[in-house]
Amino acid sequence: MPIIDSQVHAYERNHPARPWVGFLHGPEEATGDQMVAAMDQVGVDGAVLVSPYAMYRHDASYALDVHAKHPGRFGLVKPVNPADPAVAETIADWKATRGAVGIRILLNQDVSPDPDDPGIARVLAAAGRAGLPVNLLCWGRLDQAHAMAAGHPGTRIVIDHLGLQQPFEPPVPAAPFAALPEVLALAALDNVAIKISGACTLSREAFPYRDIWDPLWRIFDAFGLDRCLWGTDWTRAVALLTYRQGVDAFRLSDRLSDGDRSTLMGGALQRVYNWAPTKT
Repeated sequence: MPIIDSQVHAYERNHPARPWVGFLHGPEEATGDQMVAAMDQVGVDGAVLVSPYAMYRHDASYALDVHAKHPGRFGLVKPVNPADPAVAETIADWKATRGAVGIRILLNQDVSPDPDDPGIARVLAAAGRAGLPVNLLCWGRLDQAHAMAAGHPGTRIVIDHLGLQQPFEPPVPAAPFAALPEVLALAALDNVAIKISGACTLSREAFPYRDIWDPLWRIFDAFGLDRCLWGTDWTRAVALLTYRQGVDAFRLSDRLSDGDRSTLMGGALQRVYNWAPTKT
């Protein structure tokens, strides 16, 4: 079974031809070539490349450039704008785009907190018709995520980063798993999967981060491993760990059987996104 990272980012250094809109914690650049080199160095076969909203907002053109250069290595996720009246057409166009495997909504201050917001409903309905999973960044708004998923049972929802707020740099919060009961409640909805991405950034210990495993197994038991997708959230996590540590914390862990590891680090992702990498 290939090893597939459920979330990485790639971006160019800030320059006038493709300027950053905002700022993402991480290196000054993390190009597609650099991401592939990092994956090759640690034996990761492919990844879901999420176009970084913090820098490029809803423009996924750089992710498309990366995919064109490395077509077998990345599935692509594009952030969409629920406030855009034409968002359904945007999703239909994205579905027809080579390499596209999903879309993303970030439930931040710019997005309505109403789960029945017409724009959010348009996104979820259009994604359901297209068969595209909706990646949902929803820490602090898990009740809204629950209502959205319950209201659109035919749309696959993928919860980003365990549904928990994660640090960009030390220190780790005093109670990083405080919202875990709200996360576990999402498991009752069959259309919800969850990214086990960035989990190591919630550890208060050094590698191999043994203190994260008891809460992680509560998530695995609630969702079932076939709805859990390991990932690193590289490059956001660079101030807390290396890419190899993010991989080896799971690849070498004695808390996973070989079958568990195969499902968590690639098998579940292939089913959820209907995509697998092909190394060339």
